Amino acid sequence: MDYLDKLIALRIDNDLSQKEVGKVINKSQQGYDHIEKRRAKLAIEDFKKLCEFYKISADELLEIEHSKQ
Repeated sequence: MDYLDKLIALRIDNDLSQKEVGKVINKSQQGYDHIEKRRAKLAIEDFKKLCEFYKISADELLEIEHSKQ
């Protein structure tokens, strides 16, 4: 599962429409749909806004693990 799949799951789990999430990043429903369907890229600033909106770290969303040394 990649970060887009996780964003879709988060949207669905929170009972949100594409239109509602699109508003968070200043996109229309169609614009956000294009992102979910991988027809458009998610800008890093929009990625950060969605992390804040869902209260999830970028590391968690991207499945980045930090080794403890």
